[in-house]
Amino acid sequence: MTLSNPIFGSNSQSEAWGTKPGSPVGFRDNANMSSDQLQHMYQQPAATGADMGRMTIGDTINKTVFCLALVVIGAAAGWIMPALMLPGALVGFVLGLVNVFKKRPSPALILLYSAAQGLFLGGLSGFLESRPGMQGIAIQAVLATFCVAGVTLALYRSGKYRMSPKLNKIFMVGMIGLVVFSLLNMVLMMTGVIDGMFGMRGGVLGLVIGVVAVLLATYALVSDFTMIEELSNQGAPAIMAWRGAFGLTMTLIWLYTEILRILAILRDDD
Repeated sequence: MTLSNPIFGSNSQSEAWGTKPGSPVGFRDNANMSSDQLQHMYQQPAATGADMGRMTIGDTINKTVFCLALVVIGAAAGWIMPALMLPGALVGFVLGLVNVFKKRPSPALILLYSAAQGLFLGGLSGFLESRPGMQGIAIQAVLATFCVAGVTLALYRSGKYRMSPKLNKIFMVGMIGLVVFSLLNMVLMMTGVIDGMFGMRGGVLGLVIGVVAVLLATYALVSDFTMIEELSNQGAPAIMAWRGAFGLTMTLIWLYTEILRILAILRDDD
């Protein structure tokens, strides 16, 4: 079975897991054990995936919570010191690319990415909160993000929202269009051709693009859930739980920024 998450598209499972093709995940030589030793071994509780050095969904959840905790800590620092927002964005962008293309996940780089993105989110949220009429926008965005993520997970667990070849094509086209439009918008804003807080991503057009971006982010969450479930079922090494945590953290950060942008546009129009 091939992995669903695009992150793994360029690597074979063996390369991504850091193992040789055909090598077993674990092996215990019991050829020379006595009958008493074998009986004692068989009476022991069944080994879990974690005991065997394999990735589990529970371990992935724990690592995701750890990453999100670092995001919150970084956000608190960014809120207090808004000047850290730009460095956090740049460092987070670079580390994000490194982690995406790295064959074997690096826990240290993933945690650094989480902290750097936290600085960016904290600075951005604090900046918007300081504008007239936008008090409370950050907590609204946080609650909305977890509500959307929770509904997406519930739909995924029920089997009503799953990946498919057709949806994959729509997702890729949508992502390419969103990236190209965002880059063009950034260039036009930096050169002074257009103004405003969000440039072309403001007003009614900004709301429409924001809704599309949120829908794309929910599909990215489904991709993350699918990848984590497949890796766990296939007995991937425990280190791959960090890949799942990174994917979820990155998608939740993206979802939060898009929801925050939508709320800011709505508040600004008022």
